[in-house]
Amino acid sequence: MVIASILAIYLSISLGPAGFKPGLALKVLWAKLRGGAPGISPGILNIFWEIRTPRVLLAALVGAALASSGAALQAVFRNPLVDPYLLGLSAGGALGCAVAVAWLPRVPVSLPAFLFAYLAAFLTYGVARLSGEVSRISLILSGIIVSAGLMALVSLIKFVVDPHRMAEIVTWMMGSFALSTWEVVRQTFLPVILGLVGLHLLRFRLNLLSLSEDEARSLGVSVERERAVVMGLAALTVGAGVAAAGIVGWVGLMVPHLVRLSVGPDHRRLIPLSMCTGAGLLVISDTLARTLTSFDLPVGIITSLTGIPFFIYLLRQQRTGGWEHA
Repeated sequence: MVIASILAIYLSISLGPAGFKPGLALKVLWAKLRGGAPGISPGILNIFWEIRTPRVLLAALVGAALASSGAALQAVFRNPLVDPYLLGLSAGGALGCAVAVAWLPRVPVSLPAFLFAYLAAFLTYGVARLSGEVSRISLILSGIIVSAGLMALVSLIKFVVDPHRMAEIVTWMMGSFALSTWEVVRQTFLPVILGLVGLHLLRFRLNLLSLSEDEARSLGVSVERERAVVMGLAALTVGAGVAAAGIVGWVGLMVPHLVRLSVGPDHRRLIPLSMCTGAGLLVISDTLARTLTSFDLPVGIITSLTGIPFFIYLLRQQRTGGWEHA
């Protein structure tokens, strides 16, 4: 999976409306490391280094963030149908972005995106607990309710802001890497890496959190505290991802299941491999989005078209086997 993801990233830099030989990517990279690019035209250098490379790196960062967050949230809530999109984190991040664009132009977008994503996670969990037991169905329904409420607020913001700011918000809503730059990569890198490192360090604790609460407490786990930490790390990575590329759904649901089918449910392997596979999958999806047609399609369309049938497959698995067989 790691090698396949690295290969996908490398090939994606070479593919596009202006096709180049794969070896040229290495030549450009070597030239940039040496501090010069003799023999390479400025046009080719601009396409490789200023357009495709930041876009592919940003897609890899966001894919790793969404996939690892999905795997961690599925463990925390002991629910295989949970992901940042269904749980409302993406909608919370989108609301944070909309608030920043509309009224807080001097505040980094990733900060309100993180805060609102974190708030959305607790809202979803709180609504699910109203029925007494946090079942899989109640959690999904509460995620739908919270997402709908947050998206309604985003629509309200779009209605009241001026047309220029509304266009920015609409771009975020569709999920796209078309506006990727090195500056966006720099703004996204630190929060995503902090979240990924945190989830990686907690991968053993996620095995304990995936047990029942009584079993986890008997093993010395502070369930509520560690659950809040994991949700905070997931909100940090998802908020930064949404701030960079908008709402990209289904990656956090599909990738953990695909990896789990290959290596099993042990989070010591599931978390790092979900990061690599998520990065590769979103890079491939974005490559398809910009090469399938003459238009640069929003990558959210590609992930939704592949994610919906996968979700139906998971529901069928729930009827026959549940968590252990999903």
